[in-house]
Amino acid sequence: MDIGVVLQCTPPAARVIDLAKRAETYGFSHVWTFDSHILWEEPYVIYSKILDETRKIIIGPMVTNPATRDVTVTASTYATLNEMYGNRTVVGIGRGDSAVRVTNGKPVTVAELRQAVIDIKGLANGESIEYKGNNIRLPWAGASRSPVYVAAYGPKVLALTGEVGDGFILQLADPSIADWTMTAVRDAATGVGRNPDDVYMCIAAPAYVTDGSPEQHAHARDQLRWFGGMVGNHVADIVERYGDSGAVPQALTDYIKARKGYDYNEHGQAGNTHADFVPDEIVDRFCIIGPPEEHIRRLEELKALGVNQFALYLQHDDKDHTLAAYGEKIIPAVQEHLLAKS
Repeated sequence: MDIGVVLQCTPPAARVIDLAKRAETYGFSHVWTFDSHILWEEPYVIYSKILDETRKIIIGPMVTNPATRDVTVTASTYATLNEMYGNRTVVGIGRGDSAVRVTNGKPVTVAELRQAVIDIKGLANGESIEYKGNNIRLPWAGASRSPVYVAAYGPKVLALTGEVGDGFILQLADPSIADWTMTAVRDAATGVGRNPDDVYMCIAAPAYVTDGSPEQHAHARDQLRWFGGMVGNHVADIVERYGDSGAVPQALTDYIKARKGYDYNEHGQAGNTHADFVPDEIVDRFCIIGPPEEHIRRLEELKALGVNQFALYLQHDDKDHTLAAYGEKIIPAVQEHLLAKS
């Protein structure tokens, strides 16, 4: 199982770059960032510096969107980074949340997202695509390779993920919801003649390493409650579309009934006052909290479901300790162990 880390591009950028460099030192495989250019600093600039100061780490957005970024610009950016630093990029993409809503825009349609995935995959991998009536390509990007992973919760986007995506991103660590969504993605892949095992499965959620005491667990919950509020934005869209039809598991939708609104000025922040509706049980299900052995248990549970990567959101008051605990205790425990002599 790969282990990644998700960072905010909160200034100073040097702090983000430092965390990324230390993540590589601790054995993390991927560094992801939010892509919300009004709320935080521009990630694509920061990616270049991270790649320049690391050797193996793979970088990408968790997640970008085709509403605020033209697909040709997105593809060219990643192909350029690949030319400069080797193929060490991945494109996470969704319909759009904070980057779109802060500017009073709207998430793109499912059809628009599907076409964006197809177009970015083509251009960033050196292929020709049809774009606005012309056939275009990046003539200098023949060796570039950037997989495109789709972030999804609802049935239609889960289906397009399996049909055209290289990977799937689920932003929560609840095993039952992970199993349901990944099954939907795999079924869609099978339905169009793809090998479902070729779709890379990435679970992203906050993680907080504690000493196992009730006091630290309660503190960690309060630090991570923001995540249930963030996920609630997407769930609210799904409920608006599907209602209580049963198209989406109640385990995902029930908790937002007390949701009253959301302030994007506090997006992704510990102590978010608009996440008070998120109950403790949801924090425990969606996030990973506890001593190292609890994190190992939860990761092994996800691995058994076929998860290829767990990417931990590092938005809380104990970033350094969490990175170190994962590097020294948790990552070694979930990696394959090979014997020098047998």
